Amino acid sequence: MASAFGHAAASLAFGSTGIVKRMQGKLMLMGMIVSILPDADSIGFKFGVPYDSFWGHRGFTHSIVFALILSIVLVFAFYRSQTSKEKTRIFIFLFLSCVSHAILDAMTTGGLGVAFFSPFNNQRYFFPFRPIKVSPISITTFFKGKGLAVIQSELVWIGLPSIALMIFSFIIRKGKKSTTEG
Repeated sequence: MASAFGHAAASLAFGSTGIVKRMQGKLMLMGMIVSILPDADSIGFKFGVPYDSFWGHRGFTHSIVFALILSIVLVFAFYRSQTSKEKTRIFIFLFLSCVSHAILDAMTTGGLGVAFFSPFNNQRYFFPFRPIKVSPISITTFFKGKGLAVIQSELVWIGLPSIALMIFSFIIRKGKKSTTEG
């Protein structure tokens, strides 16, 4: 898995794109949480849930269906008063934040792959391009050794693209703003 830092960085980048017109702190925080939430399945290790099972690590909670359901539930639970257009934008932001988790995990150097198509197909997949060093599941292991190598890898493969997306989005929005003012 990519680290929580890498997943949150991707969500921040999506939040900067202007998908949601008035991005507020609460929504940005929610996006970061849903970008990390799929790894809650790692608690299954403590209860003997096999890694490659439906509820195992990188199983259903890493699927496209999970990202869809979670995003819909959050929009209807917290954003009922928004216009349908704004709800759609919030849904897109939350969905991208959540599904980016599985995409980043499929680019890591370890694990069994990601069940993108669960519950319809529990087969695990990786992308052919896997440059991101896999993060240890244990917080202790992360901070006592392997974490630095993971962070260095994520700075290159998640941080730089996230910063590039933020800059590109800023330039595009600034360009749109100046053409409407001029």
